[in-house]
Amino acid sequence: MDEGSGKKFADKVLKNIAEVIVGKERTVKLLLTALVADGHVLLEDVPGTGKTRLAKALAKSLTADFSRIQFTPDLLPGDITGLNIYDRQKNSFVLQKGPVFTNILLADEINRATPRTQAGLLECMEERQVTIDGTSYLPGDPFFVIATQNPVENAGTFPLPEAQMDRFAMCLSMGLPDRKEELTILNRYMKGEPLAEIESVVSLKELEQARSEASDVFVHPCILEYITDITGKTRSADVAAGASPRGSLALLRCARAYAYLTGRAFVIPDDVKELAVPVLAHRIVTGSFGMNRQAAELVEHIVENTPVPTEDFHA
Repeated sequence: MDEGSGKKFADKVLKNIAEVIVGKERTVKLLLTALVADGHVLLEDVPGTGKTRLAKALAKSLTADFSRIQFTPDLLPGDITGLNIYDRQKNSFVLQKGPVFTNILLADEINRATPRTQAGLLECMEERQVTIDGTSYLPGDPFFVIATQNPVENAGTFPLPEAQMDRFAMCLSMGLPDRKEELTILNRYMKGEPLAEIESVVSLKELEQARSEASDVFVHPCILEYITDITGKTRSADVAAGASPRGSLALLRCARAYAYLTGRAFVIPDDVKELAVPVLAHRIVTGSFGMNRQAAELVEHIVENTPVPTEDFHA
């Protein structure tokens, strides 16, 4: 593996998305990390911060199919997965594919749908398959879900169950721009629509290669112990439930992808520190609704107080 190939891949995508999204380099890189790690992302933020635009910019940066679902209380699971519809001319049932048959799926305001409909995405996200009337289909390859929800407006919403939250590799927030960034946004969008002007810069084949190379990134046993120590301490904390082993695996995969996109062939403790909060915080159950700052602070505290592994020069 060429150590610089991951950074080249990341630079192309990040530069392209930067034509649309202003000043959110860290969030965009973490989103790309989840994509290369074959995970999914939950974006929690107030309306108007660019969540939908970020998803569209990522899809346009890749040679990928893109679908969007606006989640509402009357949305049914069949509206997501698709249905077998009777065709009178063919005298048989024909599969009418739903929006999950794509590469990048934007599940907008996912917490506005009922739990039954939310569960319609569960099999697609975890098993990478769609079962319709007893027959299984592949949704897309790759298949990447970006779900959004507004953590402020809770009226008429249905909190995501813990099982669904655990399926997201990361939970990210765009955040509001500062004064300089907002001025840049105004000037840029006054001239036109940047999203319509960007073109794809990497192919799905390049993404597949990036995923393969990221899975070969070296992880020292002491890093594995470091990950295990951090996730283990979330379970012993004063919370209803800590991060599961799925969280540990997600942290490992994302650390490998992050190291790869940074241009390294090995994971360092700083990679784990950078990813601990976005990968683990949303998996901790504290009993509160939405993005819980208490959980993020707990993970930060655990990371700060967990000994960082160092190389033993006397071994």
